[in-house]
Amino acid sequence: MVQTSTPTPASRKPSKVEGLKERSNFLREPVATEILQDTNHFTENAVQILKFHGSYQQDNRDNRVKGQEKDYQFMLRTKNPGGLVPPQLYLTLDKLADEYGNQTLRVTTRQGFQLHGILKKNLKSAIAAIIKNMGSTLAACGDVNRNVMAPPAAFKNQPEYQYAWEYAQNIADLLAPQTGAYYEIWLDGEKAISAEENPEVKAARQRNGSGTIFHNGEEPIYGTYYMPRKFKCAVTVPGDNSIDLYTQDLSLVVITNAQQELEGFNVFAGGGLGRTHNKEETFARLADEICYVAKDDVYELVKAIVAAQRDYGDRTDRRHARLKYLIQDWGVDKFRSMVEKYFGKPLQPFKPLPEFKYKDFLGWHEQGDGKLFLGISVENGRVKDEGTFQLRTALREIVQQFDLPIRLTPHHNIIFCDIEPEKRQAIEQILTRYGVQADPDAIKPLVRYSMACPALPTCGLAITESERIMPNTLQRIEALLNKVGLEQEEFVVRMTGCPNGCARPYMAELGFVGSAPESYQVWLGGSQDQTRLAVPYMERLHFNDLETQLEPIFVYFKQSRQSGESFGDFCTRVGFEPIREFAANYEAQTAAAEITDDQDGLVEAMADSTTAPVTEESDGKVVAIANTTIATNSKARRRVSIQDEIYSKLKDAAARQGKPMTQLVNEAIDTYLKNLS
Repeated sequence: MVQTSTPTPASRKPSKVEGLKERSNFLREPVATEILQDTNHFTENAVQILKFHGSYQQDNRDNRVKGQEKDYQFMLRTKNPGGLVPPQLYLTLDKLADEYGNQTLRVTTRQGFQLHGILKKNLKSAIAAIIKNMGSTLAACGDVNRNVMAPPAAFKNQPEYQYAWEYAQNIADLLAPQTGAYYEIWLDGEKAISAEENPEVKAARQRNGSGTIFHNGEEPIYGTYYMPRKFKCAVTVPGDNSIDLYTQDLSLVVITNAQQELEGFNVFAGGGLGRTHNKEETFARLADEICYVAKDDVYELVKAIVAAQRDYGDRTDRRHARLKYLIQDWGVDKFRSMVEKYFGKPLQPFKPLPEFKYKDFLGWHEQGDGKLFLGISVENGRVKDEGTFQLRTALREIVQQFDLPIRLTPHHNIIFCDIEPEKRQAIEQILTRYGVQADPDAIKPLVRYSMACPALPTCGLAITESERIMPNTLQRIEALLNKVGLEQEEFVVRMTGCPNGCARPYMAELGFVGSAPESYQVWLGGSQDQTRLAVPYMERLHFNDLETQLEPIFVYFKQSRQSGESFGDFCTRVGFEPIREFAANYEAQTAAAEITDDQDGLVEAMADSTTAPVTEESDGKVVAIANTTIATNSKARRRVSIQDEIYSKLKDAAARQGKPMTQLVNEAIDTYLKNLS
């Protein structure tokens, strides 16, 4: 029987994963047995338990060959509360990327690192190295509390930030799995030396309250079955939404008095973004205001919320198992009442807060203690060396030379902390030498505020591309904005290869959510400060149609925006019906002005667009339509036929490079003409 306060009806049997957790002997089996076997992958049952240890089994889809075994490899994810990475750990991860990984590191949107491309035979060595160098992968994945987030800014003269870091670490410790399985499997039972645990946290883990813990077991908070699904926490300060607080299962906001002494926390709960296409019962949801809690009671309150979700969350349908669904089904008032029962006393009212603003902390900043911190943009979180851009080498050299701690940001960037002012010039020289930009104003805003998940080729959930095509997508959007006269416009663009929401696209002003190969749902209307959910505007946009579909939206935005209005605010204010009506009229007018048929079956164009669409006609002929404007205001027809064989090669090249055929045609012709001259 699943461990819940009310029995699960016979018609609603627990999911398969619940049985695996029950039989795992607190996360030991079958991982402990299978890690010793001379195979290149784990069984599906072991894969589910392996997640709790911080690893996902994947295969490189680029290397799939029909009839042959998959190219199995493993992703390792670290758990770094508040994003803190000691220098020793960073250098270890960098070394592991070379020894066992794919020569890159990936900063996650939850302030951890991911290593990709590890083989099963090297998994134990990699995890052991991380543990022995002040790191951990335990509970970075799985049905437990994940990495606890906190603002990454290293302000030493603002006590609120100090409290946020302290309690992010303490809550991570409080909710960490207590099973000995992790050290037994990866260190052969040798527990690594770690910092002394806060006595208050240790006591809180054993204090029963009103049914929040289980006695006489390895897991006092989680019990035999752990959580119904993943559970995500964050701690922040008033006004700082660098952590996307509304997307968390549980968010705490530091409340201080006039003397900047910690008094307690405002509590939000019930956020979450994962959903499933064509399953309307799954949805993205913003967290609700729950209560205020005094600092002395915060651990009991956290346990009470965890216990409510642990005991009443859906253990039958994993798509419906997050805390957001429990609160949505019950309503906030019923949820508060249940939390009060576990908490043992009435909840206090939520305290007023200022508006939350998004901050990325890029560039140079004063810490307030005489030292500096430096935020470096990492496009899509990928730390790599590529051509003249040697980000990974630059970061390694800085850490080796200056022994600096790092804080990873929720926007998958990197912050170097505790920099002596006299070292600034030397650090800037290193960055310049390796082609890394330290000035955030020199980074294109569309790039600066964008995020994409890894997606293909390794993520098993990915439907289509994300990280690999995001740079090209942003270039195309930028070109489109320039075309319609919005050169200075900036907004939040996020992309994922599936609907699970790892790059938080549902909070973006313009979100792309993978829905089919080369196709995406389009979401509009999130806010620049990530305080409002976007809404699905288009169910399926093929990657090659991006310009066609977005151009009328941007034109309407330019024509109808209010002074200073952001793109997301505009979309929310006017609503989708006027946008769709304008887009339909815009497309109709464009078609009427531009396209005729000259009776030979080839579509021709008479237009002033600088982009030449490539189309395949019903007779098999492929036409590149080149459009020009004549000074006399008359239109000239331009038509180019492409042979079938060349079209096939063009299509394959576009797929390999993640670019539209239109772009490749224009680039090739332009290069050819330049060579002629």
